Amino acid sequence: MPAPEPDPDPQAPPSVDPEHPHPLTAVPGEGRILTIPNLLTLGRLLGLPVFLWLLFSQDNRAGAAAFLAFISATDFVDGYIARRFDQGSRLGQLFDPTADRILFFVAITAIVVDGSAPVWFAAIVLVREVVVAGVTVTLLALGYPPVDVTWWGKAGTFGLMFAFPLWLAGSDPQLPAADACWVLGWVAGIPGLALSLYAAVRYVPLWQEAVREGRVLKAAGAD
Repeated sequence: MPAPEPDPDPQAPPSVDPEHPHPLTAVPGEGRILTIPNLLTLGRLLGLPVFLWLLFSQDNRAGAAAFLAFISATDFVDGYIARRFDQGSRLGQLFDPTADRILFFVAITAIVVDGSAPVWFAAIVLVREVVVAGVTVTLLALGYPPVDVTWWGKAGTFGLMFAFPLWLAGSDPQLPAADACWVLGWVAGIPGLALSLYAAVRYVPLWQEAVREGRVLKAAGAD
C-alpha cells in the first residue's frame, strides 16, 4: 500500500497553477504598458474634461450624457479585448479599476452639482465607492495581492454608469424624450445599486483571502 501523502503545510507558499496563476506570480506579458485596453482606459480619463466642458461650459446636458455613456461603455470593451486577445497586463489590473473610480467620482459629483440626479442615491453610491477604494488601496499599499473586480461589481457599475447619464439627459428641458430618460435612469439605477452593494459584501472574504495569501508569501520570502 502506498504511503499516504503528507498534509499540505498551511504556511507554505501557494502552489503555482499555470492555468490560474497566483496574483503575485510573474506571467509572460504582465509588464506590458502600451496595450489596447490600457489606451482605452487612458481615453476614458482624457474624456472627463470634455464631459465637464459639455455640461458646465456648453450647458448641453443631453450631449454630456451621451458622451459620458460612450466613454463609460469603453470599460467593457477593454475588458473584452484584454480577455479575447491576451492583452492583459499588471498595469491594466490596477489602472482600469482606478480609472473607473475616478470617472465615477468626477462624473457623479458633477451631475449632482448640476442638480440632475437624486442626492441621496448619489451619496450611497459614493460612500460605497469610498469604502471599497479605501480598503483596496490600503491592502495594495501594505503589499498584499490585488483583488480582482467581481462580476457583481462590474454589473453594478454598468447599471450605475448608465443611470446617471440617463438622469442627466432627463433633466435637459430641450430633449423630447426627457421624461422617458428619467424613468429609464431608475430602471438602470435600482438594480445597479443593489448589485454594487452586494458586490461590496462579497469583497470582504476576498480581502481576507488576499491578506492571508500575502502573509504566507511574505513569511516564505523571509525564510
